[in-house]
Amino acid sequence: MKFYYALFFFLLAFLNTQAQNIKVINSITKEPVFGVAIYNVDKSKSTITNFRGEADINEFSDTEYIYFKHLSHILKKLTKQQLGTTRTVLLESNTQGLDEIVISASKFQQSKRDIPQKIVSVNAQNVQFSNPQTSADLLETTGQVYIQKSQLGGGSPMIRGFSTNRLLITVDGVRINNAIFRGGNLHNVISIDPFSIQNTEVTLGAGAVIYGSDAIGGVMSFYSQKPQLSHNDSLLFKSNVILRYATASNEKTGHFDFNLGYNKWAFVTNASYTEFNDLKMGSHGPTDYLRQEFVLTTNSGDEIIENSNNLIQKYSGYNQLNLMQKVKFQPYQNLSFDLGLHYTTTSDIPRYDRLIRYRNGTLRSAEWNYGPQQWFMSNFQITKLSSRSNLYDKIKTTLAYQNFKESRKDRDFQSDIRNVREEAVDAYSFNLDLEKTVSTKTQFFYGLEYVYNKVMSNGTEENINLNTSTPTVSRYPNGASWQSAAVYTSIKYKPNSKFVFQSGLRFNHIISKANFEENNVYLNLPFNTSKNEASALTGTAGISWSPNKIIQWKLNASSAFRAPNIDDIGKVFDSEPGSVVVPNNNLKPEYAYGGELGLKLDFNKKLVLDVATYYTYLDNALVRRDFTLNGETEIMYDGELSNVQAIQNASKAWIYGFEAGLKWTITNQLTLNSQYSVIGGTEEDEGIEVPVRHVAPNFGNTHLTYTGNDFKIDLFANYNNELSFNQLAPSEIEKDYIYALDDDGNPYSPSWYTLNLRTQYQLTKTTTLTASLENITDQRYKTYSSGIAAPGRNVIIALKYSL
Repeated sequence: MKFYYALFFFLLAFLNTQAQNIKVINSITKEPVFGVAIYNVDKSKSTITNFRGEADINEFSDTEYIYFKHLSHILKKLTKQQLGTTRTVLLESNTQGLDEIVISASKFQQSKRDIPQKIVSVNAQNVQFSNPQTSADLLETTGQVYIQKSQLGGGSPMIRGFSTNRLLITVDGVRINNAIFRGGNLHNVISIDPFSIQNTEVTLGAGAVIYGSDAIGGVMSFYSQKPQLSHNDSLLFKSNVILRYATASNEKTGHFDFNLGYNKWAFVTNASYTEFNDLKMGSHGPTDYLRQEFVLTTNSGDEIIENSNNLIQKYSGYNQLNLMQKVKFQPYQNLSFDLGLHYTTTSDIPRYDRLIRYRNGTLRSAEWNYGPQQWFMSNFQITKLSSRSNLYDKIKTTLAYQNFKESRKDRDFQSDIRNVREEAVDAYSFNLDLEKTVSTKTQFFYGLEYVYNKVMSNGTEENINLNTSTPTVSRYPNGASWQSAAVYTSIKYKPNSKFVFQSGLRFNHIISKANFEENNVYLNLPFNTSKNEASALTGTAGISWSPNKIIQWKLNASSAFRAPNIDDIGKVFDSEPGSVVVPNNNLKPEYAYGGELGLKLDFNKKLVLDVATYYTYLDNALVRRDFTLNGETEIMYDGELSNVQAIQNASKAWIYGFEAGLKWTITNQLTLNSQYSVIGGTEEDEGIEVPVRHVAPNFGNTHLTYTGNDFKIDLFANYNNELSFNQLAPSEIEKDYIYALDDDGNPYSPSWYTLNLRTQYQLTKTTTLTASLENITDQRYKTYSSGIAAPGRNVIIALKYSL
C-alpha cells in the first residue's frame, strides 16, 4: 500500500511540474525563443528557456511578477494567473536588439556594436511586414540601398555611389558574383526568393578583406531559412502558406514552406511562384513616360499599335519560380552539416527600356527579351562551434556549385532577323573560415577561399520567316575561365566594454583566360588568346568607441579592389544605340581607398540618432571608353555601323556622402523612423571631371509606426531629389529616351515622392493579413536611371496561414 501512495504522490508531483512548463515564442514568427532569462523582481528566482523555448516556472508563485528578458525582444512581465492555461508567452521583437548580432563581418556571429563599419539588418519580421515583391524591393525597404530598374523583372542595387560588379552579393555565405557580372545595370538579385529569407545584412562600404574582388561599395548578405531541429524524439512540424495579390501589375503570388524537425535531422522545403502582368504607372507626373504606342507582331508582320491605355507599360510582365530545399544533420550540439539547394527560373523578361527606343521617329525594336534567367546553387557546409585545437575554436567549411544561365533575344522592327546570345556559367567555390579566441580581449578570424568560373557563350541569328539560324559573334569568348585564390586574416581587440579595434588583411591572386578564335571569324581581333593575372593586397582598420551609454563613435579606413573579369576582358555587345563594346586583353585591377566616420547617440532607446560620412577614391577605374579595332573607330555590328568602345583602365573617381537616421520611440506602441542619404561624386573623363553614373540622387524615407497586440500600422513616405541635366553622367545623357525632358528639351531625372500605408493584423493564432496601399496619390515617376516607370497606386494584399 505504501508503494501505491508513493506512486500516487510521485505522479501528482510530476503532473504539477509538467503544468508549470511554459513555452516562449516570437509573437510574429511563432518561432521558439532560446535563451530567454526568466526571473522575479529581486532575481531570487530565475531560469532560462531551452532550444525549444521551454522553461519550468514551478518555483514562482501565482501572484508575483515574472520577467521575460531577451536581447532581441521587448521586456515582458506577467504573473502565472495572467498566463492562465495557455502556457505560451508571446514576445515582441525589438528591432534595435535584433540588429545587435551580425554574421557577415567575419562569417561568425559578432555584436553589431563591435563592428566599425555600418551594417543594415533586415530580419524575418521586417520581411513579412514589408511584403516585398522581389529581393531588390526588400533591399529598397532599408532606406539606404537605391534600386534602379530597366524592366519590371529587374532591380539593380546602388550603395554609396557604387553598383553592379562593384557590389558583392552572397547567399548563405556563398559568393554569387560570377565572371560575367557586368558594369551595366545588373539584376541577378531578383533570383533570391524574399519568402526564403531569414535575415539580410547590408554592409555599407568596402568588404574586400572577407569577400575579395568586387566588394568595393558594399556587401549584400542574404541568409535563407534554416531547418529547425526538435531536439527530442518527437517531430517538429511547421508550415506556412502565403497568397498575395497586387493591383498595379495584377501580380498573383503563391508560396508554401514546411519544416520537418527531428532530434538530429531537420528538413525545410520552400516554393514560390509569382506572375506579373504589364505594370501600370501613375496618373500624375511627366508625360514623357507615357507608353503611347507599341509594336504588335502578327502573322502578317510587325505593326505599331496605339496604346488604348498609355499608363500600361507594354510589354513588361513575366513570371518566376523559386525552389529551395535544405537538410541539416546535427549529431552533437557543436557540430552540424548543412546542405542547401536553390533553384530559380523565369519566363522571358521583356527589357522595357529597349522597347521604348525610337530610331528616325519609329520604334526601333519589335522584341527585346532577356531569356529565362536561371540560377541553381548547391551549398554544403560543415560547422564546428567549439574545439580544443590550438588553431581554432570555431571552424566552417563551405563547398558550393552554382550554374547561371541567361540569354538576350532582340529583333528590330520589321526585320526578319532575331539576334540570340546565350550564356552559362559554372561556378565552383571553396571557403574555409576559422575563429580563435586568444584571450578574453583578443579574437582572430582567418581563412582561405578558392573560386573557379567557366563561361560558355554562343551567338546565333534566327530568320523568323525561313526558320533558319546561322552562327554569329557571341557575347563572351566561349570556354573562358576566371579563378581566384585568397587568404585573409583579421583581429578583434576589445580591452574593455567601451573600446573595440578591428583590423584585417587579404591577399588575392586572380587569373582569367580566354580564347577568341571563334569570335575572330567576325571580329578579326589582333590577338587569339588572352591571359590576365593580377594580385591584390587589401586591408581594413577601424575602431568602435562608446565613452558612455549615450555616445558611440565608429571610425574605419579600408582598401578594396575589383579584378577584371570575363565581362571586362572579352565582352562584345551594343552598349547603347550606335556603339559596340569589343574585347580588351590589357586590363589591370581597379582599387578603392576609403574611410568613414559614424556617430550614434542613444538616449535610453527613446531617441536614437545615427549619422555617418564617408569618402572613397577609386583609382585605375575600369570604364567604357572609345577604342580602336585594327585602326578602325567604327565597325558593323548586328547590321548597324557602330562606334567602337572597350573597357579600359581610363578613369579615376571621387565619391563622398552623408547619411542620417533617426528613431524616436514616442510611446511603447508608436515610433517614428527616418533615414536620409546625400551622395555626390565625380569621375575623370579625358581630363574632365563629370558626374558618376551610379551616384544616386539624395533620397530617404520616413515611417510612423503603431504596434498593438494583434495589429500594426505603418504610414510612410519615400522621397527622392532631382538630378538636373548637368548632374547626369555622359552615359546617362545618351539614354535620353528613359528620362523626362526639361524646359530646354534636355533629359533629367525629376524629384518625386510617394505616400504609403501598410497594415498587418493577426486574425487568429495561425492567420495573418497584411495589406498595403502604396503610392496613394498615384504619382508617375521613375527611380534614377530606370527604364520602366514605378507602379502607380497599388493595393497589395497578402494572407499567411501558419501551422
